[in-house]
Amino acid sequence: MRKLAAGNWKMNGTPAALAELTALVTAHPDPACEMLICPPATLIAQAAWAARGSRLGLGGQDCHASASGAHTGDISAAMLKDAGAAYVILGHSERRADHGETDAQVQAKALAAQAAGLVPIVCVGETEAQRDAGQTLAVIGAQLDGSVPEGATAAGLVVAYEPVWAIGTGRTPTLPQIAEVHAFLRNRLAHRIGPEAAGVRLLYGGSVKPSNAAEIFAVPDVDGALVGGASLKAADFGAIVAALSAA
Repeated sequence: MRKLAAGNWKMNGTPAALAELTALVTAHPDPACEMLICPPATLIAQAAWAARGSRLGLGGQDCHASASGAHTGDISAAMLKDAGAAYVILGHSERRADHGETDAQVQAKALAAQAAGLVPIVCVGETEAQRDAGQTLAVIGAQLDGSVPEGATAAGLVVAYEPVWAIGTGRTPTLPQIAEVHAFLRNRLAHRIGPEAAGVRLLYGGSVKPSNAAEIFAVPDVDGALVGGASLKAADFGAIVAALSAA
């Protein structure tokens, strides 16, 4: 299993930001882990050109479940693939909250991504209220069951655990809490997709930064990170890549 450091730029970045990609690949030409940046869709093609010949992969932040059609403002998985993407983030808590996305919609998008040759990064995570109510594993289990397609393979799926209350807040769960959720995810996937679950990369996301990356990556069943704000700067994301490479 090759560990994965994925950066989600969210709704940030213009062509000037691509200088950060150049700095990243210059500083980390041959990392021991896989590097991935998911910029806004408007930058994917330009980012692919900027990263050509390097070890940096690119991904989208969402896709439509349909291959084409009358869906103004949406983008298909095939379009992302054509622009240079290899992955796509699906079911992020911000999509679930801002756009009301359901598990069934996320699963449909994951199937579309797989059909187009993209690897879906399926996100799950609980809110602070759900955590406080002791519902974390029930919530995450339901999201995983409803969002991951049947027959998923280790090569064709990544799962990211992002506690909603830790995204962009500077707060993170304790290491035992992260370990509990990741062990639960591995076991739940094993019941859903069988032996392939052992090779599915499980990412942790939620205020991952250079100062806490190494200790998070030492947690069992943490196979990388889905990084938000810290992925916007090459120095910060590069430090996270270096920590994962050393894990």
